[in-house]
Amino acid sequence: MFERVLSFLRDLPNSSGATASSDDPRVAASALLYHVMNADGVRQDVEWERFKAVLAETYSISGAELEALAAAGERADNEAIDLYAFTSVLKRHLDAEGRKAFIGLMWEIVYADGELHELEDNTVWRVAELIGVERHDRVEARRKAAAQAPDARGISSDE
Repeated sequence: MFERVLSFLRDLPNSSGATASSDDPRVAASALLYHVMNADGVRQDVEWERFKAVLAETYSISGAELEALAAAGERADNEAIDLYAFTSVLKRHLDAEGRKAFIGLMWEIVYADGELHELEDNTVWRVAELIGVERHDRVEARRKAAAQAPDARGISSDE
């Protein structure tokens, strides 16, 4: 299932040879995933490992290339003043199904530690709104991710 959900990201353009920037859809995706991972103010090892696994599986990368993309996402998120810089890039490069699948990835990162924090919930909601994912699709993606997280805790504002 994870492979099916992520397949849309494999076709995003790779700006290899160019300096990674937030205009690169891979960096934009990495920055948003990094942002939701840190939304609650605590970066746990299990979340970091899930973040890197998503990047590795999505882009079929490992080693130095994986570390570079993770670092580029972290750097871009730390330098950003808002989420629009990243969401606008993804909205241009992904179709409706791809945008829904990306929200599913965000929920997987949120539930990596088994707990939904209100700031994580809010972050996914804002990103979904900015990339044009409907409420019912966002809720469905959250429920699927929560069902796959053993002992998932936390209540969404959508409940």
